[in-house]
Amino acid sequence: MMSQDVNHSPAVCFLLGLPRSGTTLLAHLLQQHPAIVAPPEPWLMLALEAFGRVDHCHPAGASLVQAATSQFLDRIDRTRVTRAFADAAYGQYLAAASKRTLVDKTPRYWMVLDFLDSLYPEAPRIVLMRNPYAIAASLKSTWGVPLLSAGSPPAVAACLADIVLGRPTPAIASSLADLVLGLPALAAYCSRPRTQVVRYEVLVAHPDEEIRCVLGGLGYAPAEMPSAPLEQMDYLRSSTFGDRKILEKKTIDDRSVQTWRTELGVEEMQVVTDLVGVQLLIELGYEQDLRFAEQAGVVDKGREVTESYRQLFRSCWDFLKSKTGGLFDTAASGAELNSIGGQAGENFSLPFGPSIFVQARRLAESKREENLRDSTSIAAQLTDALSASRAAQDAMPGGHS
Repeated sequence: MMSQDVNHSPAVCFLLGLPRSGTTLLAHLLQQHPAIVAPPEPWLMLALEAFGRVDHCHPAGASLVQAATSQFLDRIDRTRVTRAFADAAYGQYLAAASKRTLVDKTPRYWMVLDFLDSLYPEAPRIVLMRNPYAIAASLKSTWGVPLLSAGSPPAVAACLADIVLGRPTPAIASSLADLVLGLPALAAYCSRPRTQVVRYEVLVAHPDEEIRCVLGGLGYAPAEMPSAPLEQMDYLRSSTFGDRKILEKKTIDDRSVQTWRTELGVEEMQVVTDLVGVQLLIELGYEQDLRFAEQAGVVDKGREVTESYRQLFRSCWDFLKSKTGGLFDTAASGAELNSIGGQAGENFSLPFGPSIFVQARRLAESKREENLRDSTSIAAQLTDALSASRAAQDAMPGGHS
């Protein structure tokens, strides 16, 4: 158990939420308080959690670096050392800004929630929730994420295979992981002690009231806060991180809450419903939006379809984090990858050409076969589940083809 004098540690608050959920807006509003600073996106916890894992092209040898640092750190209190580094980084940032509290807003911290809990158990958390349909619409309009590709399990598996091979993460794969794995992880996290939950829809409709509540939870009086300001954004203009669209805004309004209804087609709404699941949509309070989607033609394909997507992504994520491989040790079985991507029928189009599988064969290594065989099996099960769901739907009176 780490022994840490939290009274002498910098005051840090973690703002958690999926990409495109409004975290930049909330962070900006919070840092209008004179005692708070919110850097665009530090990503510090992700880097520290991955400490010791380096790119496979490292001239010293990636496996040697990882093995050596692991052996060295295993003899000391790794958590205490990591916390000391983070404290020093946060503390210096706060001192330079002459502030008392730093809000670390990094959307993909859902990937390292356990690590975050072990390192900063006493730090307050803010979880920002937004309608998954609206997040998906923003992914489509802002980042150009092709949501319809998620309707093809082999295509999704091919994206994951690309990650396993160590190539730059395709936007569709990481964005789908946010919805498939990140959203349920954050939903479960909302019940954690010292955690405030903010709904995007309430924030943009009543920004002043919401910010006052959040500040109160952080122990600050909102008396010195300007009313819903959208100014002083030079720190965002000079950064490559954070939502750039906020720079175009002059005032806060709730027009973005319902735009997904016209930006998403029925098939895209169906994909979001399959990825997130009807049960989670209802648990998060978005049943009314689900009913709108159903009236447009979306159907509930059952928990098994959503769970199959989750198993597929969990299999890949567990593989990447395994001690025998990992994100930066990229040998893989080409035959198995070819099986994952090549099971697509003529109705499915793969986002990558055959060269990926040729290169994968050259990187073949027997120790990867079991992991990739599991991914292949899960992708096949998901395809079967979707096919069975479509068949059942077609058999119903008035079913969709």
